[in-house]
Amino acid sequence: MSRPIWKEAPVAKKSKATKKEENKNEKLIGENRKARHDYEILDRLECGIQLVGSEVKSLRDGKLAMSEAFASVVNGEVFLINCEITPYSNSSDFLNHDARRKRKLLLHKREIAKFAAKGEEKGFTLVPLKMYFKQGRAKVLLGIGRGRQMHDKREKLKKDVAKRDIDRAMKRG
Repeated sequence: MSRPIWKEAPVAKKSKATKKEENKNEKLIGENRKARHDYEILDRLECGIQLVGSEVKSLRDGKLAMSEAFASVVNGEVFLINCEITPYSNSSDFLNHDARRKRKLLLHKREIAKFAAKGEEKGFTLVPLKMYFKQGRAKVLLGIGRGRQMHDKREKLKKDVAKRDIDRAMKRG
């Protein structure tokens, strides 16, 4: 028996997935940057959202405003309130949706009991942080936030600026 002339290529070890590789199948629609400034985010949870067809088409165009949005628990279900999805321009007025309607968030009962109950406590709010498409489905990243006072916001900005300056200095030298 003769041996093959070629050698098999060594198999590369699989490394841990980086954030970029993990987020390849996610397409960001919109982000609530104001929430990270106004609230201290304690916990996050990804959940689905119940939409109608014209809303999905409008989201694919990027027509979303969620700076004033929040989530609320009503009769054991979680709803996204004040999230504005602009009506789709290429459909008739009859088939279009209301821009600021309440939208149901899709969570398991256990998640609602644990996560939403925490959001009902005094001083806590359920805040949508970003909305994106993941494998063709619209998702919302929901966070539990505690409101920041004005002095806390200023302090955070000072820390962020100092950290940025340190990072720049480390990069140069």
